[in-house]
Amino acid sequence: MQNRVTRLFQIKYPIIQAGMVWTAGWRLASAVSQAGGLGLIGSGSMYPEILREHIRRAKAATTAPFGVNLPLVYPDPESHIRIILEEGIRIVFTSAGNPATWTPLLTAHGVTVAHVVSSARFAQKAEAAGCSLVVAEGFEAGGHNGREETTTFCLVPLVKRSVKIPVVAAGGISGGRAMMAALALGAEGVQVGTRFVASEEASCDPRFKQAVLDASEGDTQLSLKKLMPVRLMKNRFYEKVLDAESRCAGKEELAQLLGKGRAKRGMFEGDLQDGELEIGQVSALITDLKPARIIMEDLWQEFTAMRREIEGWEIR
Repeated sequence: MQNRVTRLFQIKYPIIQAGMVWTAGWRLASAVSQAGGLGLIGSGSMYPEILREHIRRAKAATTAPFGVNLPLVYPDPESHIRIILEEGIRIVFTSAGNPATWTPLLTAHGVTVAHVVSSARFAQKAEAAGCSLVVAEGFEAGGHNGREETTTFCLVPLVKRSVKIPVVAAGGISGGRAMMAALALGAEGVQVGTRFVASEEASCDPRFKQAVLDASEGDTQLSLKKLMPVRLMKNRFYEKVLDAESRCAGKEELAQLLGKGRAKRGMFEGDLQDGELEIGQVSALITDLKPARIIMEDLWQEFTAMRREIEGWEIR
């Protein structure tokens, strides 16, 4: 399959692995890229020199294209960008911030920039800033999310009609049927996060992976909207957040409750009760741990089977 997304990144399949904090290290990114998708190293949980190490390890593991996901809201983006440029990275996905701040510098160095958005308005700003692609990430997605709470099914066509650059759909996509739906809505590719958390190569703690496999419908909730909205798995930490929000706690109290290292404590260190567990609604559909290569194969095979099924429908 060839379209604007596959040609832009020189990949076989229009499937992008989300650059999730504490989860998307060099092993996962290189495995996805080696399997024909676009792997992303999640720099949001890395010190600059750790990012450099992951980039170099990914280069050693695959000759296929891969990129770096850079949350602009995280501390010290300048140092991360310096490492990205020094290491010759040619693909950067930015999120959680203003793309106009860094896109001109990156594109001036030959970097292809994509930006994650939660609304058509932000998509237009990303296009105006010089981004080559936008990821329309719906309310279902894990991790940081938009305050608008627009679902992927609504967001993708809204973004599609608002910009000329390619649109990639994210949020609630773990299999080929969802990919088919996303493309029918106007996307030219998909970004997959939660499904790759339950992969052998993901760098998160095995206990967190098992919690994802055990998750049921309704086990996640969008929280912390006064700070930065984030979809969390329900646990003791979530209950504390819920209690604070029910009391109309202010930003300062919520920030103190969140503290430092809460996400690392949950996803990387495996504290399933008092850690921050960022995961999407689609975790309820995931029941097995697989290598990233098999996840890619399953996703593509289900997509092509669904496409053949639709082509065989009789339309009267």
